[in-house]
Amino acid sequence: MEPTNRPNRPNTLLLVALTAFGPISTDLYLPSLPDMTRVFATDVSMVQLTLSAFIAGFAVAQLIVGPLSDRFGRRPVLLAGVTFYLASSLFCLFAGSIGWLIAGRFLQALGGCAGPVLGRAIVRDVYPRDEAARVLSTMASIMALAPAMAPFLGGALHVTFGWRASFVLFVLFGGVLLTLGWRSLEETNRHPDRRALHPLLMLENYGTLLADRKFVGYTLTLSLAFAWMFSFISGSSFVLIDTLGVKPQHFGFCFIVVVLGYMSGSFAAARLTRRLGIERMIRFGVWLGVSAGIVLAGLAWTGIATVAAVVGPVAVMFFAAGLALPNSTAAALAPHPSLAGSASALLGFIQMAAGALAGWLVGWLHDGTTIPMASVIAIMAVGALLAHRLLITRLAS
Repeated sequence: MEPTNRPNRPNTLLLVALTAFGPISTDLYLPSLPDMTRVFATDVSMVQLTLSAFIAGFAVAQLIVGPLSDRFGRRPVLLAGVTFYLASSLFCLFAGSIGWLIAGRFLQALGGCAGPVLGRAIVRDVYPRDEAARVLSTMASIMALAPAMAPFLGGALHVTFGWRASFVLFVLFGGVLLTLGWRSLEETNRHPDRRALHPLLMLENYGTLLADRKFVGYTLTLSLAFAWMFSFISGSSFVLIDTLGVKPQHFGFCFIVVVLGYMSGSFAAARLTRRLGIERMIRFGVWLGVSAGIVLAGLAWTGIATVAAVVGPVAVMFFAAGLALPNSTAAALAPHPSLAGSASALLGFIQMAAGALAGWLVGWLHDGTTIPMASVIAIMAVGALLAHRLLITRLAS
């Protein structure tokens, strides 16, 4: 049942900035990854762990951040998380080895995850289901501007100042968000649950969510869609720069084509969901993702290794994810208003765990060709389609 006494609606740009913690923290330093193998005298899989460790930290911390916000409110937990992100970014900035950088990235994620978890929970606090889907789609389309520009900026910073320059910007980003959150964000959790942090209740709440077949179906659908995106994010710099010869300062041009695909899909979802319905948008998104994934893998396995053969199909897949992700998120969170924080946390954990696994697979299988990345992306797309068909479509029929 939808609550009727909803709190005031926060500024959409602030919500966008909160949900941008993940993309900003991964995309900005992508052009530096190939060179970091030489700076730290290590291999691709170890450098790629700076991405996977961040995503793993994002996944684990969400299981605690969500219940914390159900107990103490969204605002104090968010401010504490952003403060921890800022301090951890400073730690990464001065890391002297790849091991310390990996550890710092994990710590950075523990604080940064408060942004998207609480951003989603705040949307669920203040908007009904269908409007929440529209707002999440609008947020996603605006948010895509940041990761679209991040590789351009990251490439220029890397060429001019080296890899540490990106981490200076992480520190500044955390400082700005801490200031904005402190000054403008109101508390939206009007009914804190004093028992939310009780271990047995936490297990009971997560058990309730996992017993809901629709929640699991929508969550797996969006998680595997995110995984096909993160497969490209984690492997793109190695494939495009090392394998296909794109210069670091030009990497952003390839990346922006892909991100514009996601932005276009999110914009289309914001415009069309009310008219066509959430289910139809999700279904079209996953089918389109599978089709483009098969094309991508087919080109790679037949030896067609060009920038266009990678960027073209992936841009279509990002468009498909823009249709499926926000709608699946809204559909997963809608039935559980009293567990908005916990539901957002569990959803985020599964989403990030899928992304971390996909990213690790891309790094582990990397062989200097386009085949491993393309294959992992296609597999994740097929998984998203199966999750939706088996757990949502079949349930409705």
